[in-house]
Amino acid sequence: MSPVEIGILSVIAIVTLIYLGVYIPVALGLVSFVSIWLISGKAILAFNFLKVAVGDGVTEYEFATIPLFTAMGLLVSKSGLGTDIYVVLNQVFRRIAGGIGMATVGANAIFAAVTGSSIASASVFTRISVPEMLRFNYNPRFAVGVVAGSSVLGMIIPPSAMLIIYAFVAEQSVGQMFLAGIVPGLILTVVYIIAILLMAKFWPSFIGENTQPDTAQHFTIGELADKTVPIAVLIVLVLGGIYTGWLTPVEAGAAGALLALLMSVARRRISWKGLWETALETGHITASILFLITMASLYSRMLGFAGLPNELDALLNSYNFGFAGIMVIYVVLMLFLGTLLDTASIILIVVPLFITLMESMGLNLIWFGIITVIGAEIGLLTPPLGISCFVIKATLSDTDITLKDVFMGALPFAGLMLGVLILLINFPIISTFILN
Repeated sequence: MSPVEIGILSVIAIVTLIYLGVYIPVALGLVSFVSIWLISGKAILAFNFLKVAVGDGVTEYEFATIPLFTAMGLLVSKSGLGTDIYVVLNQVFRRIAGGIGMATVGANAIFAAVTGSSIASASVFTRISVPEMLRFNYNPRFAVGVVAGSSVLGMIIPPSAMLIIYAFVAEQSVGQMFLAGIVPGLILTVVYIIAILLMAKFWPSFIGENTQPDTAQHFTIGELADKTVPIAVLIVLVLGGIYTGWLTPVEAGAAGALLALLMSVARRRISWKGLWETALETGHITASILFLITMASLYSRMLGFAGLPNELDALLNSYNFGFAGIMVIYVVLMLFLGTLLDTASIILIVVPLFITLMESMGLNLIWFGIITVIGAEIGLLTPPLGISCFVIKATLSDTDITLKDVFMGALPFAGLMLGVLILLINFPIISTFILN
């Protein structure tokens, strides 16, 4: 077999192994190692590739963003700051038709700006938002759907683990990826809120009866400040520090993690046991992501060694698809893989294949990263995998809400994401103007 044929079979093998349940880094590393061995006929060369991938991976300075932002997100989650901001927004929107859904979207967007995790958002807001909506006779499908749809904001609004992973795979700046994610994340948030408002008017059966409470809770200025100022300060410190250039992403992560720790202690929201659990969980998440990125580096090197990206570039150019045709192929591929694989797997498998083509077309790789993450994130809401939907179902205390209800509720929000994705593809400046 030729190197290109071996490269094609290796991609198919990796997708198959991941779908069968093999741990993603193991599938990437094992298949890549064997493929290099088969292409070269020398085991020592495969070991050398592995040595370089591991050495280059763990020594990157910007890898420090992973444990720092992970620790910050976990501390924010455990200290209840997400719940606080939801309570405030709930009081602001609850008199509006579909208002609790809007509050959930807004709170998810703010929560995303300090956690960067769709899974954490889905878990937290399933516990606090779904029961609230059911209490006021919202449609159960809408209740779980709005949580599922808005939870994906955690992977778009920085700091985002997926933006970090893409930055390393595509060799782009983590700070620039974070900045590029701000405007698309805000646009998607606004689109969700407007869509809920329109649903309440033109599709009330999807929203539900939506009965409003007779009384609303009123906060004193001190209570309002206690619930909103801490998370606002964190967002300004982290994103403001990166945007102004005062802080590098690593420094912003360190400052954010320290401030989140001080806030948790000052508010007496975390115990010694909780702090120890946070440290352990941070270590586990960091180790798994570093292992993932290291094996992805080996996979990228294997593809380059096989010449597969160049062959794909030549093949697509020979058909004269042009920009529009190639983007349609790319988005359709992302949506298809999203029904089978998780977001990280899609980024790690697809980006190394297309990155050469994007560079040859002169496209901005920061913009391409935003398109990639949003396209892959749609898969979190679509069957059969739909990780966010599974997390919501597992977290629900109401056994009457089925997994089908969660997927059906999330479907309109997946459609809205696709609409925003098409907008960003047609107008790349939306993602990149903030970098200037």
